[in-house]
Amino acid sequence: MADGDKSATLGTASNFAQRIEQKLWKYSASGNIVKRWLLEIVSWSLSAACMAGIVIMLFIYKDKRIPDWPLGLTLNAYISVLSKVASAALLLPVSEALGQLKWSWFNKGNSKKMWDFEIFDNASRGPWGSLLLLVRTKGKSLAALGAAVTLFALAMDPFFQQVVQYPEHWRIQQGTGTIPRATGYSSYGARDEYRLTGLNLVLDQNLLAVANRFFYKNGTVPITFGKGTRAEVPLSCPSSNCTWPQYETLGMCSTCTPAEDLLEFKCLNATLDWIRIPDTNPTTLQSVFPNGTSCGYWLKADDPLLMTGYDIDHGTNHSGEVLLMRAQPLLDVSTRDPLLGYTPKLKPIRNPLAHVVIVSGGDVMKVQRNETPIANECMISWCVKNMLSEYSEGGYTEIVNRTLVNTTDGPNPWTTFPFYDGLGKVAGITYIYSENVTLTSPSGAMYEIDNMTQVQTLSLFDDVFPSSYTITNSTDELDAMLRYKQYITKNPWMRNMTYNPWMFSNVSAHMDNMVTALTNLIRSAEDHTEMMKGPAFDKESIVDVRWEWMALPLGLLGLTFIFLGATIIRNSMEQDQVGVYKTSAIATLLYGLPEGMQRKIAESNVEKTPRSNAKETKVKWVPQRGWRFSGLTNISPSIKSRESTATKWS
Repeated sequence: MADGDKSATLGTASNFAQRIEQKLWKYSASGNIVKRWLLEIVSWSLSAACMAGIVIMLFIYKDKRIPDWPLGLTLNAYISVLSKVASAALLLPVSEALGQLKWSWFNKGNSKKMWDFEIFDNASRGPWGSLLLLVRTKGKSLAALGAAVTLFALAMDPFFQQVVQYPEHWRIQQGTGTIPRATGYSSYGARDEYRLTGLNLVLDQNLLAVANRFFYKNGTVPITFGKGTRAEVPLSCPSSNCTWPQYETLGMCSTCTPAEDLLEFKCLNATLDWIRIPDTNPTTLQSVFPNGTSCGYWLKADDPLLMTGYDIDHGTNHSGEVLLMRAQPLLDVSTRDPLLGYTPKLKPIRNPLAHVVIVSGGDVMKVQRNETPIANECMISWCVKNMLSEYSEGGYTEIVNRTLVNTTDGPNPWTTFPFYDGLGKVAGITYIYSENVTLTSPSGAMYEIDNMTQVQTLSLFDDVFPSSYTITNSTDELDAMLRYKQYITKNPWMRNMTYNPWMFSNVSAHMDNMVTALTNLIRSAEDHTEMMKGPAFDKESIVDVRWEWMALPLGLLGLTFIFLGATIIRNSMEQDQVGVYKTSAIATLLYGLPEGMQRKIAESNVEKTPRSNAKETKVKWVPQRGWRFSGLTNISPSIKSRESTATKWS
């Protein structure tokens, strides 16, 4: 580009800038107070508009999902841009007002130190000068307010950044979760099984498989998963969190109560019906329990039963045998007659599945020392459970609010009689249960279990109730044996156990875990179940507005308005004395110190800089006349003799 073209381009730009400056000077020289401060008012209004834009947007998106705007624009970027504009626009009126107050400072009152001019000038430029101005004025002038605003404005950006955060909250999704509730139960069987005597009693193998883990082991330990355990019911959840409203389901319940007071210690000669291996009748080949003398804790009844103790006979096959634990049902497993002379502690329940007294001596040494055993009376029954369930991040939790059992009285539903083989010997027992189990909840819903299912289910517990746990000539519990399935009249069943769950004090908790597992199985059956629907939730980031962080920006906006308004009012009152110069450098050049005074300050003391002398020189602004010099304390004697200490320039 030619030199002439460059000059023309620069001239055009310069003329454009000059036209803007001329326009601003024209407004500053106007007699209309609003026009004098139009730029500052517009700048403050722009800052207020930006902050209003931020506040409005925060109101719109508060507690809502993060907005998805075009071009990937985020709410943070929106706030950042507007906050930058607001900060810059807010500082312009503060800077200009400080510049104007600089002239007022030297116009009012006594002469001021020349150095104050530089402090005011620096204050209008940034925070360091504002800090010095606060110190110089001791916060007692209007200018101190503008300096404070400038300093606090440094924190505006961090405060704007803290206004919004994005926590994760659970929100309802379109899909729903489902969970099964049981409205009834029927025993599963591929086909009915018959013998010559009629229909054979086939146990529910599904329930038996679960129950056996609790009969002879520590049960099924819930697998910890997420915030709960792995779900043991076939629920479905389309998201990571589902909850279900309060619902009812058929299930099983248990209750236990301590029963040590129903035991008494004594030594008694009675039938040794608890020993591991009974004698065998050589004629009938049936098991026969001999009589013997045992010491221990006996269950109070018409025919007392040894619950823990030991045989004290000598020279017999059972000498020294120790009974560690015994589980005795309160209904005879063969006749279904109640245990005579025993007064139950638990309130009777209609159609119970099991009612048993479980007594544990602890170990061999405790039994032989005649220590008081652990005794519990427990009952298992059908019930209706009122529940709340939740599935969250892979973990399942449920709360049983209350349970309902049938406590009404009624006739004995049992009818039993033996049947015989071809030789006239007892081959088994025929059970007839004459009524169905019916439960009616407070909501009016009815739950029913047929009599066949009742018999098949309660017969599960006949395997382990009654049972006895004995040990012979050893103190190692691993040598103990459990005799169970005592409804068999010959070849009794025995098993070695690495862990006997009925030996410990947590029998009640063990029972609760067992009935919970059985309830889950009932709820998982194909028949007599229905799916309950519940809302599905998923985590979403939402806009959380912390309004307290807007206090500083809005507070500075208000203080700037007060500061600018006060400056405008003051300027209107001084318009005959102080012009509207603001931060104009032209005004400073036009009304600079005369050459002689400049020389005095520069040459007054060779050991100090002109800046140091300016700190001690006092001047005053005289309208229409310029600066009035009040004195220089460190002027050298030679200069003092040639110059007056009070000089005026116009």
